[in-house]
Amino acid sequence: MARQFVNEAGETIHAIIAEFDTPPGVYHAAEKVRDAGYTKWDVYSPFPMHGMEDAMGIKRTRLPLLVGVIGLSGAGLGYLMQHWMTAVNYQVVVQGKPYGAWEPFTPITFELGVLFSAFAALIGMLAMNGLPRWHHPLFKKERFLSVSDDRFVVCIETADPRFDPDATRRLLEAAGARHIELVEE
Repeated sequence: MARQFVNEAGETIHAIIAEFDTPPGVYHAAEKVRDAGYTKWDVYSPFPMHGMEDAMGIKRTRLPLLVGVIGLSGAGLGYLMQHWMTAVNYQVVVQGKPYGAWEPFTPITFELGVLFSAFAALIGMLAMNGLPRWHHPLFKKERFLSVSDDRFVVCIETADPRFDPDATRRLLEAAGARHIELVEE
């Protein structure tokens, strides 16, 4: 059973956030959090930071594999559908070719591969990112809302098995955090 943390007012704590001044500061903080063994945490910044996924220890996503498999399956189904329609079910000479010739099937096979790949990419990305999520506890914090402008924030969730409010606060202070606060549910 997951541990629950509450503040003095009895509200359930979702996470602890720490604000940093510079991109190198948040980058090195991410390395320290990763090295401390945390697994349920994230970094927020107003722009993409090169190498942040390495600093966070993020593994490569399986989305390209999913898109490739589903795209090839869509192309294969498109080919089999056309072959069955023209060579088995309703034999029609297309472009003067023999029944079941592959050449006339190329455009639709390609298009169905692209269509299935596009839907797999969109739906797979949404599912793997846990989206859509209409509300997030971080949106309650005024300081977090400035991330899109000029703030760099590390957020460690209480759902992390290594989370301890005091030890996590000390880790973030040692990493150079400027402002640290708890985020309620």
